[in-house]
Amino acid sequence: MTRLQLQIEPGKRVTYEGRPYRIVRLLSLQLAELISEDDHEVINANITELTSPISETVKRPDLTLIDDKAWETARTRFNIIKPLLKMPTRTRQLVTEHGKKHSVSTNTLYGWIKAYESSGVLSALLPKTRRDKGTTKLSAEVEEIIQESMATDFLTLQKKSVQKLCDEVMKRCAQAGLEAPHDNTIRKRVKSLAPELVVSQREGRKKADLFFKPHKGSFPGADWPLAVVQIDHTKIDLILVDDHYRRPIGRPWITLAFDVYSRMVVGFYISFDPPSALSTGLCLAHSILPKDKWLAQHDIKSEWPVWGLPTTVHVDNAKEFRGEMLQKACDEYNINIEWRPVGRPNFGAHVERALGTFSKEIHTLPGTTFSNTQAKGDYKSEKHAALTLSEFESWLAIYIADVYHQKIHSSLGMAPIDAFRRGILGDGEHPGCGLPPKITDEERLKLDFMPFELRTVQDYGVVIDEIHYYHDVLRRWINAPDLNDSKRKRKFTFRRDPRDISVIWFFDPEVQTYYPIPYRDTSHPAISIWELRDAKKNVTSDKRRHLTERNIFDAYDRMREIESKAIFKSKAARRANQRRINHTQVEKPVLPKEPQPQTSIDSGIPRAPDAKEPEILPFDEMDDLS
Repeated sequence: MTRLQLQIEPGKRVTYEGRPYRIVRLLSLQLAELISEDDHEVINANITELTSPISETVKRPDLTLIDDKAWETARTRFNIIKPLLKMPTRTRQLVTEHGKKHSVSTNTLYGWIKAYESSGVLSALLPKTRRDKGTTKLSAEVEEIIQESMATDFLTLQKKSVQKLCDEVMKRCAQAGLEAPHDNTIRKRVKSLAPELVVSQREGRKKADLFFKPHKGSFPGADWPLAVVQIDHTKIDLILVDDHYRRPIGRPWITLAFDVYSRMVVGFYISFDPPSALSTGLCLAHSILPKDKWLAQHDIKSEWPVWGLPTTVHVDNAKEFRGEMLQKACDEYNINIEWRPVGRPNFGAHVERALGTFSKEIHTLPGTTFSNTQAKGDYKSEKHAALTLSEFESWLAIYIADVYHQKIHSSLGMAPIDAFRRGILGDGEHPGCGLPPKITDEERLKLDFMPFELRTVQDYGVVIDEIHYYHDVLRRWINAPDLNDSKRKRKFTFRRDPRDISVIWFFDPEVQTYYPIPYRDTSHPAISIWELRDAKKNVTSDKRRHLTERNIFDAYDRMREIESKAIFKSKAARRANQRRINHTQVEKPVLPKEPQPQTSIDSGIPRAPDAKEPEILPFDEMDDLS
């Protein structure tokens, strides 16, 4: 994996068509003037085709394997160096003075800055794992004393000093006949506490809300493109038809991302599946990555020159936006999440107004349901339905890029594309913020926003929801012991796209790379997690049958047979069929470039037992898909 972000600025080194260049200047949102480092030839190049010149491998741990304490340390380090990152003239004296304010040495600060700027992700600032980790751990008794003392002598409205806390810990350890930890150990524990928790316990909830909660009537920070992006979802007032029979199948959902500064639409995701952490992550990935490849796949010639990491994502308070994985993925890419306060609809007004504007145009399409029955009148929506999901996606993308972005916006006094261009490139009166860095490892970004499960690797592979998976890449991890407890088996991270569970993605902790792991029985058809749940319900409804992989896929085949016969009679059957078609068209991440062993399922692999594994409860992200 190469450098994770590519800086698009004059003077920066880039690679274009395999040759090294430097950026001379930015000609537009799509073009840059380059000069060759070999023969000084000057050319114009499409910005989306520029790649990183750095060839060093940057290894990243999987986000699910990072403990909360290490993650908080990385966030603390980032907050310390953040003022220095954008400093145009960063002298050693300024760095030294900044370090004194935070009790950090100059060399340490430079090390953190180099680590972050070379990767652009928060995990670069994680503390290094010590080889002697665990040899100087405090005993459980001392740990308990520290935690009790924090609760009774520091996190209280009495607001005792940290030194008082240290003295209290020392006194309790002496009474228990234990060796007291050093004061610095206790001070580090205090620094690792969440600021909101400290203020809430020592100053009161009201003051904590004042400092850490958004306030009505203000929307600070939307001062440049991608500074604040709002995300919302709604059901579209349009009935779509299936690809094969062109018969009505129902209304889809849309998740939309909207730049508050310029009023540009930065990305969307449309599906018949209900809103979830997955749809939120896919919408964010579509927003962050360049649109050229996506537009070409949909045979759209429009220009949609928007990409880059948003500074802040402003989202609804609904459960689907509050998954732990979504939060950690946003932390990794330095995206701040702000939750819309309950009962304050004005905080999401920008994206909701955009969705309202789109609805007016959608109401002109054949098959519209309009916004209410009064507006609909005697119009037969299903009779006139004509567009498939892919056709509607293309229509919406063309409308966004060629109409909405080009029309004068009443609150801006100019078109959104012009506001975005001015914010990026600047003009005679307003300096631009510059093009955002490009994400170079696009497939890893998509995986970072995918749901995950933790599983051990057995001699027959991996089991998730009764389905067995195997690939030779798992062989060396079979029955691997836990690093901290040799009596237990080690759990590994497996990510899966709920739209197609025929392949899961295994994160190899040694090479820090994802590998695809297929069904153990590759004769099984590709299905979605929703189809899996329907099949499992079908099996469990018959108390005479055991819940096994074979019975699940037998039930799936019977259900598809019934569905195929009902296809002309039932709209629900056609919708299920279309969802399946859309799921099979999911673009899967590209395989790693490193040599991989070939899938081998032979008699040498022990037969997977039918008995159910002890249940491991899924994370919130998977629960969101229920």
